[in-house]
Amino acid sequence: MDLKDELHQKLRTTRAVLLAKLEGIGEYDRRRPLVPSGTNLLGLVKHLAGLEYTYLGESLGRTPPEKLAWVEDGTIWDGADMWALPSETSDYLIALYQRACAFADETITSLDLDAPASVAHWPEGGRATTLGVLLIRMVDETAHHAGHADIIRELIDGTGGPDADVLDEAGWSAYYTKLQQAAETFR
Repeated sequence: MDLKDELHQKLRTTRAVLLAKLEGIGEYDRRRPLVPSGTNLLGLVKHLAGLEYTYLGESLGRTPPEKLAWVEDGTIWDGADMWALPSETSDYLIALYQRACAFADETITSLDLDAPASVAHWPEGGRATTLGVLLIRMVDETAHHAGHADIIRELIDGTGGPDADVLDEAGWSAYYTKLQQAAETFR
């Protein structure tokens, strides 16, 4: 497997991990912020849809097939891409993300890693880049936010990440207690 194929496969895998965190829970749990920063599952999906269209589309001279309202009106800079409006259903945002990913996949498939790109919102003089750099950035962004989704989902219903099956419930409880006791020595 060559580098582009490897990066693309990692991106696809991590996208699927992110979307899996929305399975089996209701609309409220998908939307509610569980940490002080307001991070929530649907907001992560919405945010990444925009990044897929921007970094693996517009920045490479490809016009996405749809406009994102929060980009068009500038509210993206106020965090509008990090949470779902009541009018934005889970079905809509998940489908948006899937369309953005499919669009990005076409870009990745059709261009070489050294294809020139330019990111409009990066500082002037530093906007020039390549598909390779942007693909690495999307793998990183998606993995970063999939990690957030792991934590948010665990806070919602205790569903852990990929290593959750290493221990049973009693084992995790004992492990947690051991860590808490170690932390207590520094209180």
